[in-house]
Amino acid sequence: MDGYSLTDLWSILVMQGFSGLSLFSVLLLMALGLAIIFGQMGVINMAHGEFMTIGAYTIYLCSKITEQYFPALMPYYFVIAIFAAFAIAFAIGYLVEFSLIRHLYKRPLDTLLATWGLSLIMQQIFRSTFGAREVSATLPDWLMGSWKPTPDIDIPLNGLFVMGISIIVTIAVVLFLYRTSWGLKVRATTQNRVMAGAVGINTKKVDRITFAVGCGIAGIAGASFTTIASTGPTSGSLYIVDTFLVVVFGGASSVVGTVLSAFSIAQAQSILTFFMTEAMGKVVTLMAIIVILMLRPEGLFTSKVRR
Repeated sequence: MDGYSLTDLWSILVMQGFSGLSLFSVLLLMALGLAIIFGQMGVINMAHGEFMTIGAYTIYLCSKITEQYFPALMPYYFVIAIFAAFAIAFAIGYLVEFSLIRHLYKRPLDTLLATWGLSLIMQQIFRSTFGAREVSATLPDWLMGSWKPTPDIDIPLNGLFVMGISIIVTIAVVLFLYRTSWGLKVRATTQNRVMAGAVGINTKKVDRITFAVGCGIAGIAGASFTTIASTGPTSGSLYIVDTFLVVVFGGASSVVGTVLSAFSIAQAQSILTFFMTEAMGKVVTLMAIIVILMLRPEGLFTSKVRR
């Protein structure tokens, strides 16, 4: 800490904290989708990061098409492209569940291996389609620049936008799970699949839509990711470990736990990596999580379910 005044330290903590909020937003969106798939369905989806990449490449394609053919729509395309990212990731997730995942329920290790293989295939498809180099979408002007609450603090506008998206999606997921008839079916299937089927719930359809929704949310995470970094074939895979860490640490079936876990991990990594190397910051964060999980192996929050 030598060489830093109290004012400097405060400015660093605020800016790094906000940088952590940007990471938190992407991690939260990724983890919300994975929490639905892993927490609600018990499927270990190692290809979840690739659905994030699908969303990111969707934004890239929309930006290039709009820029070339409809330049007058550049200020508006990004919001529409977010819905496209969700829809495309949702549709591909639906097909993956129908063609692969539905044959592997109650076989978690098999889902791990199968989806890991799927992630490698998807990465190669991205590489063959878009090239090995990273690409960047052209962002609207209103996402550029920063907000300066004080002369020493700069908060990027794209980070604020990503935070807004994460808040909206989190509220939508909570409403989806706890305020809709479909969410009731999802929770009933999670708690007791046999009994849910006995009362007339189509559990196979519930599984398919739930998996697709989780993939669609990952697509939104990819759309948000394009505002803070460039996109490459392996961009999503770089987040998959942290995403699983968020879900397990927060409690696999808890939305509140997922939010608090994503916030804690993102803030710890962002602040620690400023004062340490990036690798050491992640090591310290991981060690702290391991110690907490040793004391509380079920995670921060748990849901009592009947199997």
